[in-house]
Amino acid sequence: MSQPTPHSLAVDAIMRKAPVIPVLVIDDLAHAVPLAQALVAGGLTVLEVTLRTPCALAAIKAMRAVEGAIVGAGTVLNPDDLARAIDAGSEFIVSPGLTPRLGEAAIKAGIPFLPGTANSADIMLGLDLGLNRFKFFPAEASGGTPTLKALAGPFGDVRFCPTGGITQATAPNYLGLEAVLCVGGSWMLGAKTAEGEPDFPAITEAATRAAALPR
Repeated sequence: MSQPTPHSLAVDAIMRKAPVIPVLVIDDLAHAVPLAQALVAGGLTVLEVTLRTPCALAAIKAMRAVEGAIVGAGTVLNPDDLARAIDAGSEFIVSPGLTPRLGEAAIKAGIPFLPGTANSADIMLGLDLGLNRFKFFPAEASGGTPTLKALAGPFGDVRFCPTGGITQATAPNYLGLEAVLCVGGSWMLGAKTAEGEPDFPAITEAATRAAALPR
């Protein structure tokens, strides 16, 4: 077994904070801070804000002020996205895939980086770059736990955060695998009030259940 790299140690510290990393799509900047507060109150302190909406970078900046929150950027596709996310205050970076340009830029920036992988070639590219902590994405569409178990077999040092289609009911299947440190998901975020606004107390309750998942 090889020794852990500084990169893997930094990513581990984030991945081990809680069993679930909420994946957030923020459409309304006014929801960013109360949503972060609701999730942190439930015990989910690592928050991934996807760069899919116009207000995502502003949301990251705002959420950094929430006590206890560790806020990162997801859906980072290239070095330009990476630079903008870091400028917004992102504490870690998640991407749906991995390219040499993005991997090299993230390593040069010295930021914890969780690139997406779905096959052995993706993992081997990451290993060539000195990375061994990965997002397994899209988890359910890529074959779920049987595929992940098969992928993890040849790569003893590699650890994963499966994301994509995972629910409160299926998360334990992933968290029970030795190669899995945490999972990503958005199932705890769907509660709405009668007016169609986020139901923050219900979100805190769902986050509490997610944070209690065994691993």
